[in-house]
Amino acid sequence: MENVDLIIKARWVVPITKDQTVLENHAIIVKDARIVALLPQEQAKQLYSANVVHDLNEHCLIPGLINNHTHTPMSLFRGLADDLPLMTWLNDHIWPAENAFVSDAFVEAGSALAIAEMIRGGTTYFNDMYFFPEATARIVDKSGIRASLGIVVIEFPTNWASSVEEYLHKGHQLHDHYRHHPRINTIYSPHAPYTVANKTLEQIITNAEEMDMPISMHIHETADEVAHSLKEYGVRPLDRLQHIGLLSPRLLAVHMTQLTSDEIKWCAEAGVHITHCPESNLKLASGFCPVAELHINDINVTIGTDGAASNNDLDMFAEMRQTALLAKAVAGDAAAVPAHTALEMATINAAKSLGMEQEIGSLEIGKQADIVAVQLSDIETQPVYDVVSQLVYASSRDKVTDVWVAGKQLLNSRQLLTLNETKVIQDAQQWAIKIGSQGQ
Repeated sequence: MENVDLIIKARWVVPITKDQTVLENHAIIVKDARIVALLPQEQAKQLYSANVVHDLNEHCLIPGLINNHTHTPMSLFRGLADDLPLMTWLNDHIWPAENAFVSDAFVEAGSALAIAEMIRGGTTYFNDMYFFPEATARIVDKSGIRASLGIVVIEFPTNWASSVEEYLHKGHQLHDHYRHHPRINTIYSPHAPYTVANKTLEQIITNAEEMDMPISMHIHETADEVAHSLKEYGVRPLDRLQHIGLLSPRLLAVHMTQLTSDEIKWCAEAGVHITHCPESNLKLASGFCPVAELHINDINVTIGTDGAASNNDLDMFAEMRQTALLAKAVAGDAAAVPAHTALEMATINAAKSLGMEQEIGSLEIGKQADIVAVQLSDIETQPVYDVVSQLVYASSRDKVTDVWVAGKQLLNSRQLLTLNETKVIQDAQQWAIKIGSQGQ
């Protein structure tokens, strides 16, 4: 009998495989941070012993969810200036608040709040875009979660950097510092077509190719963005970006609510990945990403929450449900984006977009043991006919009981193990007093 680090037994396991298998009464065997076996519980009992064994007979195990677009420190702005259009919200409220308050300490506190929320909601990896990423990195390192941290680039000065050169320099310092970290990656994050010039984007494209890094960018978020581009450049944003060579398998295009059929074909031909942020887009009345049509064109679509300032949460269960429902409404087709597809978008599809599909995104032998346990025995999730439908349409993040990343447990029976919940809340409340006292 082989001794391993961890055995997790569960009523159901949804490994996320091509055949959309759901396994019953199986066990996941973990050694040295990786899954070494996935087999029926009776076989596991005969073949393996472990230092730690979890019997989760009312639970479903799924791969850790991947939040493919967020601005974690903006959790400290949750509820600030709600119910406004995007540009009014940004120009009149969010950007002034950022100028007044964003600092290393602000980002550290906001990141801790966001990461604590994400872990409790079953998210094990997030793709972030924000200033002072070195502060976010400290919390990622401490918490045990995974992250791709953005090398943010924007043409105007902020509290973090004063020029394009400084944004890139600081971002490259971050990359060099964490390039060998097992859970921290970096990603180029030019903000948007209307805030980043062609020359800068061309430089980023060259750098990304040389350093083999992905690029994440807000694109076609609103109709106003398209109108501004037509006035400023004489072409739509995606047309402009295509001409400078940005469209490629490296690109994660975020939002994409304003797409023509030709533009969808360009993305398909170029291998562009698209990150859908349904709740943020709905709240800001930004438009609808045509997810069903993107799937028909074999475009890899993933899901992100956006920041809690525009959402107002980092709840990937809610995003999966909204993704499936909204896709059906937009396509006029009840069969569009079934439950399993929505779950794939939040797991393996996101892993593919980040070049991580060999390591995470599914529960398979050899992959990192990023595992989430969801309890399905409560009134709200009974009876269970189809486990995946239950996860997407009936369950919620408060049903997440346990979370592991690389075999290390981060959440145990809803209790955070790597972050101090009391301190996280107290710090957030103190920042709220500061921000509120200045009339933001």
